[in-house]
Amino acid sequence: MVNVGPSVSIDDVIVAQRRIAGAVAVTPATVSRTLSAITGADVVVKFENLQYTGSFKERGALNRLLVLSDDERARGVVSMSAGNHAQGVAHHAHRLGIAATLVMPIGTPTVKVMRTRELGAEVVLAGDDLAGAHEHARQLVAERELVFVPPYDCPVVMAGQGTLALELLEQHPDLDVIIVPVGGGGLLAGCLVASRAVAPHVEVVGVQVKGHTAFTDLLEHRDVHDPRTETIAEGIAVQRPSPSAVRLARQFRTSVVVVDDDAVEQAVALYLEVEKVVAEGAGAAPLAALLCEPDRFRGRRVGLVLSGGNIDLRILASALLRALARTGRLTTLTVTLADRPGSLHDVTGVLAAHGANVVELWHDRLKLGARLRSATVDIQVETADRQHSDTVVDALVRAGFDVVRHE
Repeated sequence: MVNVGPSVSIDDVIVAQRRIAGAVAVTPATVSRTLSAITGADVVVKFENLQYTGSFKERGALNRLLVLSDDERARGVVSMSAGNHAQGVAHHAHRLGIAATLVMPIGTPTVKVMRTRELGAEVVLAGDDLAGAHEHARQLVAERELVFVPPYDCPVVMAGQGTLALELLEQHPDLDVIIVPVGGGGLLAGCLVASRAVAPHVEVVGVQVKGHTAFTDLLEHRDVHDPRTETIAEGIAVQRPSPSAVRLARQFRTSVVVVDDDAVEQAVALYLEVEKVVAEGAGAAPLAALLCEPDRFRGRRVGLVLSGGNIDLRILASALLRALARTGRLTTLTVTLADRPGSLHDVTGVLAAHGANVVELWHDRLKLGARLRSATVDIQVETADRQHSDTVVDALVRAGFDVVRHE
């Protein structure tokens, strides 16, 4: 048995697993042959996006709700969340007959706000970020005498999140590495405690997104800077991580990989294309880490925690289009051609001859800056990959057209 002092112990995780059994799904963890071939690792994906509320957060939320006293249940609960913890609290509080109020930052993806309300909770939008939402939640605790249910900085919540690692290691005891997204650190802390107790050889690696690395900064004794950047991984864009989770990660000498939004968008697209599942940015971050550091994980059996799938459809659409453009499968070209009959036909003929599918086309004779007796055509074309896109551009140039490719 491992005991890490006042934060959370393996006994707490085991009790939590028994406590939430039957109310939280045992999610599948399957080998991905395609992702293994792409990354060079032996990849196992833990599909926590298949929980009823679409994320692992149910585990910790339910564990905390189940230890409320009768008086606390009667008073009701409040929490703050970017969305997934909110849905976990809302669902299980409603199921248990407990009134729940969730404070979510202004700008939280619509799908998460709507879903939380549909699950029976009162939703209050306050604060520009999680820190602002936290402050408002604390005000409600004082004003209404509600019980605060932390999203991550709570040993009971951490123990609930740790059940994910226990479950994953029961399903695949031969893992070498588990990669988990890190925001506040509750999931990382729970997984560290669970894995070190039952499979001490397993390395647990965290992953954060560039511009939102408060946990990593604290872990490495750096000053935390207030981020002002948008990210597709808003679920792990946490400014005030759990101090106890940071101490635990430091005690176990845990490393954290930092990835950028491009890599996360690529991972979101890969999950949809390869595994036929939707991953939100935070949920795709572990795959992004694997893609960014293939040499580190090559040849090892790696468990990726796909922690959630609650992504706004507009953000998903944008991410997919950007991923297609980034890999050369969707390319926008500006072609200058003579303003005479047949010129446009000549352009599309070259595209057809080289297997480029026209998605959209805009023809402009009056574009400022265009040469006299010429026209410009903006064409969005679908190609197989970057090399195919290069071939198409070269063919247009050889045919005598001026071509500008927009990256």
